Amino acid sequence: MTGGPEPLSAAAGEALRRELADLRTERASVAAALGAPDDEVGDRADQADELQRADQLGRLDARIAEIDGRLREGGAAGAPSTGTIGVGSSVTVRFADGTESAFHIGELADAQDSALVTADSPLGRSLLGHRAGDTVTYATPAGRTTAVVLSLG
Repeated sequence: MTGGPEPLSAAAGEALRRELADLRTERASVAAALGAPDDEVGDRADQADELQRADQLGRLDARIAEIDGRLREGGAAGAPSTGTIGVGSSVTVRFADGTESAFHIGELADAQDSALVTADSPLGRSLLGHRAGDTVTYATPAGRTTAVVLSLG
């Protein structure tokens, strides 16, 4: 994103904590179904099931570690900067067609939040690190376009 620890909005933090709780529950279930190292595995189908569960456990562990790290990073980053755009910032921009729009930069897409632009979207990536008055260029399905940052809060 911007190179340092990124702030984490309260909504994004709560969504990550919910996902983490769900992942830990799923991990416990998968781990319980995974045989002990000394257990004798039956036929090839049983062996394939064990390998699949072990692979799933690895994926769950990786995502759990990723979320744990992001929650720690978000806590260490503090509040969003008011000088430059980062995750958690609220911005108003004027697009090339003259329309203006206010939204906030977030990490996690939320279908119910029409005023959210994710930090990994083309517009979100182009805005990160910029200030009020800056012009950014980003890709759209119709081609490259520009937007001017009117305010940051």
